[in-house]
Amino acid sequence: MNYIPSPIPVHFHFLFTATSNKSGRMQYHKIKPGASKLRISRSEFIKAYNELPILAITPIPLKGQDLVCQLEFFV
Repeated sequence: MNYIPSPIPVHFHFLFTATSNKSGRMQYHKIKPGASKLRISRSEFIKAYNELPILAITPIPLKGQDLVCQLEFFV
């Protein structure tokens, strides 16, 4: 998966992440920069992804596991 970072800083209010823990379960978080990191449900993550204006999406590769898709997006 090719990823080209933005050459300019992105100003955002929230960062949402979907990452896999060591056992393979997905964990979803809503992060307010410099303030808090809150674990959220899968449905809340999906709702944010579908309804909020997304500024950028960053893939998070997991070495040796091509089938696991991790990402973070900025709103």
